[in-house]
Amino acid sequence: MTPGSNLPLHTARVTVDVAAPVRLDVSGLLLTADGKVRSDADFIFYNQPSGPGVTYRSGGGSAPDSITVDTAAVPPGIERIVVTASPDAAGQTFQGVEPTATVRDAVGGAVIATFTPPQLGSETALVVIEVYQRGGAWKVRAVGQGYANGLAGIATDFGVSVEDEPAPVAAPAPVAPPAPPTPPTQHAPSPWLGGPTTPAAPPVPQAAPSAPPVAAAPGAGKINLDKGRVTLQKNQTVSLVKGGRPLLSQVKMGLGWEPAFRGRDIDLDASVIAYGPQRNHLDSCYFGKLSILNGAIKHSGDNLTGEGAGDDEVIVVDLGRLPADATGLVFTVNSFSGQKFTEVAKAYCRLIDAASGEELVRFDLTGAEPQTGVMMAKLIKQFSGEWEMTALGDFVKSRTVRGMVKPASQAL
Repeated sequence: MTPGSNLPLHTARVTVDVAAPVRLDVSGLLLTADGKVRSDADFIFYNQPSGPGVTYRSGGGSAPDSITVDTAAVPPGIERIVVTASPDAAGQTFQGVEPTATVRDAVGGAVIATFTPPQLGSETALVVIEVYQRGGAWKVRAVGQGYANGLAGIATDFGVSVEDEPAPVAAPAPVAPPAPPTPPTQHAPSPWLGGPTTPAAPPVPQAAPSAPPVAAAPGAGKINLDKGRVTLQKNQTVSLVKGGRPLLSQVKMGLGWEPAFRGRDIDLDASVIAYGPQRNHLDSCYFGKLSILNGAIKHSGDNLTGEGAGDDEVIVVDLGRLPADATGLVFTVNSFSGQKFTEVAKAYCRLIDAASGEELVRFDLTGAEPQTGVMMAKLIKQFSGEWEMTALGDFVKSRTVRGMVKPASQAL
């Protein structure tokens, strides 16, 4: 076939294999007359392999991925199914890569048509083939339309939801925290709660741990860094104070993860969102914006697989150089490609002294939910000038840092 050509289909079920010299991510989208999906359920790919009349099959890297269309099972109102492909390696283009789509009878396997899109270059995603209905009959058309902005371009074009920047959120009314079962360490009120700026009472002495690292006990007062490395559980807090002085030097937030169940590579994106005293969004630092707040926060760049020991992505924060109005930071991890955190193992975050390399605080994510975003931890500046770190571990339906801005502000 050549671009734009079409053929009638004389079988109700067809399979489209897309092969290339490199591994591809292949997907199918069910489109209405206006060229849009009805919902994200009409986007069929490796993490959502079946939909009404359309199924995805992985080739496992040794065979082509494929999309099968059962035209008899396609729901009313769906007029075409487009088959897309993009290189599995993030950022790779189709330059020098010639994908070939083979349309087969899904029952007998007979080849109906083949199509190799010509003259590809900077494209990072491609609509290869479409199966469409015209005058009550089903046909197949060679397309070969490329996108330079990858899956995001396809998603936007066909209506798959990529979260928009949420509207500014008004600061909620102050809520008094419940009384703890044991006397807490007394800190100056947080600027998030709008409390008075009177000096803090002296901290309640902490019991010496039996052995490092220190674990914050449920219900206990906040601890500081004097006893060595602190291991947090969900919703526990540590004051970043050492030797009676607030930590105002350069720190690193390392975030790491591994694929679960020997699954495919996990391409997650770590980010930090900065807020002002009224939970107002100042800026976000992520793989697409590696430096914010005049260089006080910097990102190490995107890790594409999650494999290997150690931190997968690192965000450096110079606490002493942060602007005065930057009083809250929320560290997040997202999966734009749609992989859920039930496919992720050993996710963690850890705060490191950038000068010495000493690990100060660690939080290991022990639970998982089938969502595409998680808020790992937050740093909040107190009126006294010290910073406090709280482990979050809250999951969010969001594939991008943009979609995390509103829930993260509510978590402050």
